[in-house]
Amino acid sequence: MRPPLPPFTEESAIQKVRGAEDAWNTRDPSKVAQAYTLDSQWRNRVEFIQGRDEIEAFLTRKWRRELDYRLIKELWTFAGARIAVRFAYEFRDDSGQWFRAYGNENWEFADDGLMRRRLASINDQPIQESERQFRWPAGRRPDEHPSLSDLGF
Repeated sequence: MRPPLPPFTEESAIQKVRGAEDAWNTRDPSKVAQAYTLDSQWRNRVEFIQGRDEIEAFLTRKWRRELDYRLIKELWTFAGARIAVRFAYEFRDDSGQWFRAYGNENWEFADDGLMRRRLASINDQPIQESERQFRWPAGRRPDEHPSLSDLGF
């Protein structure tokens, strides 16, 4: 089981979103993959991914390319076993170019609270290092750090 469990309330949906953000900010592919059903289905940009093993392999590749990754997620809406989020994250590539990625995700959960479906649409925008907004130390975003709405994203 992976609480909170569906059907979601506003409070439990916000808790689920923050839990996902915190996990992704660890940049630990095996830890993150445990939040998904064994047969979880993903669409990430143009890539279609099936199951935990492929999720872990995808995340390993992702965080080898996306250095100094920092992510903020925000609840958009929820109903029953589904949650929609918007997010932004910043990273640099190995040449030192910084990017901010913006996107939306639609999530569907199994009764045990594991995510069985994730559909993500994401766009990258090159930014200057001086334009970065996500400057906390690696790991969990501090509670006092502004949200996406606070930042105007």
